[in-house]
This record gives sequence, C-alpha cells and structure tokens, in this order.
Amino acid sequence: MHRFFVALKPKPLITSKPMKPHFIRLIFFVFCYSFCSQAQTENIENIMKAWAAPSYFPDHVVLSAQQDPAHSIGINWRTNIQIEKGYVEIAEAEDGPNFRDKAKKIEANRRLLNTSEATKDGFEAAYFEVIVSDLKPSTTYAYRVGNTTYKSEWYHFKTQSEIPAPLSFLYVGDAQNYILELWSRVIRTAYQTAPYADFFIHAGDLVNDAHSETQWNEWFAAGGFIHSQIPTIATPGNHEYRGLKKENPKKDRALSMQWKNQFSFPANGPKDLLETCYYIDYPNLRVIALNSNRNIEQQASWLELVLANNPKKWTVVTYHHPVFSASKGRDNKRLRQYWQPLFEKYQVDLALQGHDHSYARGSVFQKPLKMKKNAKNELNGPVYVVSVSGGKMYGVNEKGWDSYGAIRQKTGEQTQLFQHITIEGNQLIYRSFTSTGKLFDYFKLEKQKDKTLYHLQQVNESKN
Repeated sequence: MHRFFVALKPKPLITSKPMKPHFIRLIFFVFCYSFCSQAQTENIENIMKAWAAPSYFPDHVVLSAQQDPAHSIGINWRTNIQIEKGYVEIAEAEDGPNFRDKAKKIEANRRLLNTSEATKDGFEAAYFEVIVSDLKPSTTYAYRVGNTTYKSEWYHFKTQSEIPAPLSFLYVGDAQNYILELWSRVIRTAYQTAPYADFFIHAGDLVNDAHSETQWNEWFAAGGFIHSQIPTIATPGNHEYRGLKKENPKKDRALSMQWKNQFSFPANGPKDLLETCYYIDYPNLRVIALNSNRNIEQQASWLELVLANNPKKWTVVTYHHPVFSASKGRDNKRLRQYWQPLFEKYQVDLALQGHDHSYARGSVFQKPLKMKKNAKNELNGPVYVVSVSGGKMYGVNEKGWDSYGAIRQKTGEQTQLFQHITIEGNQLIYRSFTSTGKLFDYFKLEKQKDKTLYHLQQVNESKN
C-alpha cells in the first residue's frame, strides 16, 4: 500500500478537475488505516498498562535474602495507593491449618512511588516492606501479606542452618526480553529441577527498560509464587539503569525506580551503592553481589575488605558484566584491572555473570591444564560463567580467553539456560540445564587444605 501510494503522481491542491472517486477512496482508506492503527496501538498500550497496575489485593510478593539468612528475611509487595497500611502475618508452618492462630502480625513500612514521568506505562503505587529478624534457624515458616481486608495466600520459606549443612541454589542471567513469553519456562523448569533451592541468583538485566511497569509485571508474573518462596539475590545490569524522564531515557541514567522499593537487600555495601552491592553469609558460603555499572574502583576497596575478612569455606561473586566476555565486541577491562586480582588473591570459587546473551565457562589455572580424563587441576581464582536465560541471543566470540591468561572450556549460543549449584562439605557441584531440562554443562570443585581443585569434565568447546 505504501509503495503504491508513493508511486502516484502528485496532484495540485487546487484543480479545475474533480478528483476521481477511486483516488478519494484511496485517500480515505489510508487516513482510516493510519488513524485506526494509531488508535489500536494506544489501546493496546492502555490495556497493558492496566494489566501491570496494582489493585487492592497485594501482588509482586517477593523474598529478599538478608545478611544472616538463618534468622532474617525480607518480604516485599505492592498494592494500589488506596491501601494505607499493610502487614505480614508469620508463623512456624504446621501440617494442619491451626498455625494461623499462632501467627504474629508485623506492620510494614509503606512507600509511594510514581513512575509516570519515567516511563509511558507509569503510575502511582504503594510498596510495602518488612524485615523479619527474629527467626529460628532451619525452620519452615508460613506467611501472608496484606491488610485486614485484602490478603495474599499463605506462602512457605525455610531459614538457613546455623552450622554448615548441604546447600543448593539457582542462578540465571538476563531475563530481560520476552520475559513472560519465553523466560517463564526457564524459571519454572528451574523450580521443577530444584524446588527446595535455598536462594535464587539473578545476574542483572531482569528487565529491558529499567522503570517499565509492564516489564516488571512480566518478571513477577513469569516467576509467580517462586519469587515468594525462594529468596532472591539480584544485582543490577545496565538495563536496570535509565533516565528518569521518558522523553530522554539516555540522559542521567539512574537505577530502576522499582529496585529499592520491591527488593530489600542488605545495606552492608558502599553507601552510594546500597542494595546493589552487598554480601550474604550462609554457614559455609559467602555470596557477594557487586554492581558492575558504577564505581568499579571504589567497590574494589570494599571488596578486598569483605574478602580479607571472610571466614567461609566457599565464596561466590555475582555481577552483570563479565570479566572475560563471551560474545563479540564486548570487553570490560576495568573489571580485569580492579576485580580479577582480588578474585585470585582471595581464591574466590565462582563468578556468576550475565550481559553477553550467550554461554561461556572457563578458568585461570595455576599450572598448564592437564587434559587427561578425571584430572584434578588447581585453580587460580574462580570458575567464570556467563549465562543467559531470556529469549534475546548473541553469537559466541570465536576467540577464546587465551590472550587474558584464561582457558575457555565450554560455550553455547541460541540456548536458554539456568544453573543449579550444590555445596556439601568440601565439594561444589555445578550443573547447567536448558529450558527443557537437559543437562548442558557440568563440573565439580573440591577443597583440599588451602587449594581448590577443579575436576576436569570437558575441554572441547561445543555449541548448541
């Protein structure tokens, strides 16, 4: 239609000859099509905005891991602004329904947030937060959120042990695109694989447009009750930063307006990076979340203190931009300059990353890599993993990591993935799975005195 219309010879605006009926019909059709198309687009946007908006009933219920997960948990949710008070009711879970009679009620901190200036689908909402800090270790709790009239269902979560015990967790990179359409199957298959995981790591770019209410609603809808029962550990990606004026989204990029309102991460990091840079202590594991978007050098000073005073056997770091990139045209030199030496100095075990929308796994080794089957190699710093869980995909860079002194051992592209990591005693087992539950990658780490040994499983690169 567009090509046909352009091909017509232009007519003068004033003519002595009447316009032909077919030409009048054509102009009318084009006008109607344009008008109806615009109206339909605006109608769809309004429908999506209404879908994302909160109601009287609590939604976006999410658990946030705390520094001491044996005794505390963060609980967040939202409603419309007509709800002026909110509560958490919480009790030790029992097999029968009478646990409700023993539940204590904790009033929530309420904050109002209006995102209408930052995003075209923005609106005002009420966000509620409760940090419960007097919990018993190794205990299953039931809780619900709401007020005296509008309440959620009851959810379960379990606190951590005070002493070393088997631990498992899930990790994904970049939900970001096609969140409800495609990422939903990944997080749900991950839950089916490890329903009793102790926490869930999200390595940045949870959404594509930092302040988008529709995209955040997709993220919560895709995960559903999983967010409400498995504590979240998340670090922001570059897409969690965007301008606060929708007319100029690239100017003065700021952290997602929803981030600190819908999550309640520990405030134990640098003051200007609170709840985006922090650490959490499990009985035999310290998880450190870093913000690879801002203040890299400043975080290095904080990171060294956290690593130097780390009493845990295992250490995992998570952040968004990879130290060694997986895809073409990407390079994060400042991370190698300021963070990699600390990872190696303090023998971090795992570095869990995102950003590159493909898969890569590799390491720096103390000595030349032994290629024999079942060989045990000594690591110099962590095993680095780059992974993607959403539907946006990039190709893997054909060049490996040799120029950086590292060996890339496994790659993948055009594959949605999640990872399940288990720790028990002196062993850490890592498994990566596809969205349909197929085993994609595997390795094992073993602690022997002051060494971390890597059990070689596969050295030939492969692409799925």
